[in-house]
Amino acid sequence: MFTTRPTLQGTFGMVSSTHWLASQSAMAVLEDGGNAFDAAVAAGFVLHVVEPHLNGPAGEVPIILAPAGGDVRVLCGQGPAPAGATVAHYRSLGLDLVPGTGPLAAAVPGAFDAWMLLLRDHGTKSLADVLKYAIGYAEDGHAPVERVGETVETVRRLFEEEWPSSAEVYLRGGPGGDEPPRTGELLRNPALAATWRRLLAEAEAGAGGVGRGEAGERLRVAQIEAAREVWRTGFIAEALVRQAGRPTLDTSGERHVGTLSAEDLRGWSAFYEDPVTYDWNGWTLCKAGAWSQGPVFLQQLALLPRDVAELPAYGSAEYVHLLVEGCKLAMADREAWYGDAGGSAGSVPIRELLSEEYNARRRKLIGDEASYELRPGSPGGREPRLAAHAVAVAAGGGGGGAGFDAMGGAAVGGGEPTVAGDGGTRGDTCHLDVVDRWGNMLSATPSGGWLQSNPVVPELGFPLGTRLQMAWLEEGLPNSLTPGRRPRTTLTPSLALRDGVPVMAFGTPGGDQQDQWQVHFFLGVVLRDAVRGGLDLQGAIDAPNWHTDGFPGSFHPRGMRAGSLTVESRMAPEVVAELRRRGHDVLVGGAWSEGRLCAVARDPGSGVLSGAANPRGMQGYAVGR
Repeated sequence: MFTTRPTLQGTFGMVSSTHWLASQSAMAVLEDGGNAFDAAVAAGFVLHVVEPHLNGPAGEVPIILAPAGGDVRVLCGQGPAPAGATVAHYRSLGLDLVPGTGPLAAAVPGAFDAWMLLLRDHGTKSLADVLKYAIGYAEDGHAPVERVGETVETVRRLFEEEWPSSAEVYLRGGPGGDEPPRTGELLRNPALAATWRRLLAEAEAGAGGVGRGEAGERLRVAQIEAAREVWRTGFIAEALVRQAGRPTLDTSGERHVGTLSAEDLRGWSAFYEDPVTYDWNGWTLCKAGAWSQGPVFLQQLALLPRDVAELPAYGSAEYVHLLVEGCKLAMADREAWYGDAGGSAGSVPIRELLSEEYNARRRKLIGDEASYELRPGSPGGREPRLAAHAVAVAAGGGGGGAGFDAMGGAAVGGGEPTVAGDGGTRGDTCHLDVVDRWGNMLSATPSGGWLQSNPVVPELGFPLGTRLQMAWLEEGLPNSLTPGRRPRTTLTPSLALRDGVPVMAFGTPGGDQQDQWQVHFFLGVVLRDAVRGGLDLQGAIDAPNWHTDGFPGSFHPRGMRAGSLTVESRMAPEVVAELRRRGHDVLVGGAWSEGRLCAVARDPGSGVLSGAANPRGMQGYAVGR
């Protein structure tokens, strides 16, 4: 099959990310003797600079890592709701949903501390070694991709009239300027560069001393710990809390202050968890827990035939129909059962949701016709409970319709955000995968804290995040807004094993679409492997893709388009016609509009490494040798 690029192969190292500067920065770290985890941290901070419309330091990042010879772990960089973020407080403000922008939507920032924990526990480089690339691009400038300018143009009036600190960074000429960044010209963020330089200086002063060998490692760790303390209690924490207390116009049309406090920042740190796993056709898939949407991927696999030979022909209408209808069932379960808040249903019943008994019943719900209903199941005999808003949009009202369409309910565009003039947005994310010559492997999906979410903190050069918009303002649900608990996130990196050995790391931006595009990619790899005898990563990425919005969305205003199916125009006309005959409300999008997948792989037998990246959006790249 023709592909847009080759699947790269080598033995030294492979990196794939959603921006070429992040990929190349990570490769530079590998070339300098660093491992996959050092490289990922460097790339993560570069992504804050070069994809500021998709992620930032005060956002979040789930990471799945597989140290060579060690166990697969999930590093949770998703911060919880602040202590003051209660349903009662938001309801007292007259709100039915958490706003999609502004400080009320800000969780405790999680990304920075997660990257620090990864560097401390699994890296070998100093903090200065990994931050120098991001500092350089922020200080000296980088040529922004077109989408940065397009995003800024969408919210230009908001910046000019309400968020002058954002205009200072992202409008040419500052607050009085009226033009967004242009491609071919350098975009600088001197405030962000100054933040990292001050952080480094304070971390080095706080750690003290010099050393080599064992003493040098202790100093490296001490500096990272000092930097974490600066973030939690020093000048960065103070600036974040000040910003949260500034009245800010948000998607409600009102000005609100946030709930983030110094105590919230001081009391939280990133942490490790075991992955949720599922075995299918000789593969073991590893995902983050049900505080993410990761298990949706596993549920979709559990709904498929146990034998890969029983799958419909790859890319056929029957194949697409099966995957789309399975996705709707899994996403309905996500709405009823996933979350970190506990709720009346108690803990998330993952074991039952992935059991053969449960999925045998669920498979019977997939008929020949497209479903237009939201149909959560009853694992273990428990009755599902949906948020009232989800019930309303599933019935065709209460937050769907035109408002949702304006926010990108049927969005196409390679996983890039659809942004309204008030900053409301969905699907804003980056992705990064790395594997090194020692066999260390990592998959990370940084997101949140994007430039359109909150005003830039003037002293720091980056904004707060808005992840709380995914929690419900209704008590007793697994995803109710609850102090100290994580809002259910859409972020969902993936790692796959064969015979217990890590083989492939992959993922994509795209909000609710992430675990739709990834399932099709993974099946493409599996089916191509069976035919070609090798992991054809690029072919699986390039294959025509699709998504459905047939469930309540995770982003404000939380709408739904029942029966919808958006496909790339490269899908065969006869396949599109058959899907329409089956009742799918098919929207044909651009030829290269669905997904921004990245992937790396390692053959445990030969040690050969592979890498591939998405051509959609014209900025993702894999590099390696």
